[in-house]
Formats: sequence, C-alpha cells, structure tokens
Amino acid sequence: MSESLHPSAPHDLPGFITAPGDTDTLMVVVGIVLLVSVLGVGNLYLRLHSLPEQMAHKSQKLQFEIVAVLGLLALFTHIHLFWVIGLLLAMIDLPDFGTPLRRIAGSVEKIAGEPDDEAAETVGESTAHAGAAQGPDTTKAAAAKSEVPSHA
Repeated sequence: MSESLHPSAPHDLPGFITAPGDTDTLMVVVGIVLLVSVLGVGNLYLRLHSLPEQMAHKSQKLQFEIVAVLGLLALFTHIHLFWVIGLLLAMIDLPDFGTPLRRIAGSVEKIAGEPDDEAAETVGESTAHAGAAQGPDTTKAAAAKSEVPSHA
C-alpha cells in the first residue's frame, strides 16, 4: 500500500525530503561527516599544539619542562605567544652549563679535602666501625691525617 502525497504538495519534491516514518539519510550522512570532521580537526589541533613538546623531548630536562609549561599555558589561556615562545625555545639548543659547573664544584671539593656525598657516607661508616675497635683518639687522628692533602 503506497501513501499518496497530500493534494496541496508539489508533485516534484527534491530527493532529500523523505516520507513520514522513513529514515532521513541526508541527516545521517551530515551527522557522520560532522562527527568525523570535529574529531579530525581536534586531533590536528592537539598534535600541532604538542609540537614544541615533541621537539624539546630530546633536549635537556629543564628546557623540556619549560616548553611543556609554556604549551599548557598556551592551551588553557589561548595566548598564542606562549606557544610561539615554546616553539622557539624547543628549536634552540641551550648550552649545558650544569655539567661543567658540577665538575668544577667536585674538583674544588677534592682540592679542599671534602669528600663527596657517597664517599662521605662510606667514610663515616668505616670510621665509626674503626673507632669502635681502636678507640676515639686514634680514629680522629687517622681521619685528620687522611683528609689533609700532602704537597710533596
């Protein structure tokens, strides 16, 4: 049984107009295209937004953290200058000032006769065990003698 058109309806209706109770295929297709395009643009935006972080991932830890914070600031405040600064910072290789300074500090400690942290713990434990066996006076003299560098 086919339904007839309303008498006042035009006889040449466009193809996107459906009969009552039928599925509107144009609306379904537009809904799927809209969903895919929103997810695609969102994915592209987030990948582009994390580009400075990915570039700075192979650099120093401090530089990576600064770029990551700038990226988060740009994401939540919509101030694009933070993203541009993060991108420029990720592209620049900052010189490593920490390692030479740590080596200089370690050398100065060796010259001064102060043991580093790990050596201080082992020296402290060994002198405590030796002090219990020898007596308090001999361990202090032995420790003072071993810490004083000789200039011979």
